[in-house]
Amino acid sequence: MKFDKDTRIGDLLEQAPEKAEILLNAGMHCIGCPASQMETIEEACEVHGIDVEEVVEKLNAEE
Repeated sequence: MKFDKDTRIGDLLEQAPEKAEILLNAGMHCIGCPASQMETIEEACEVHGIDVEEVVEKLNAEE
């Protein structure tokens, strides 16, 4: 699956739980919070002062 800035955190974690490490390493330590599940990647990055494009690039990088 391809992720973009409008992907909801809950959808990302449901479809690719292994990507949680990328979010945690970026500084999003609240991804387990129920409220964060409905946030988009862009909204979460904005709250944490993180570059959304960098996070999306990492999420879509081949492993």
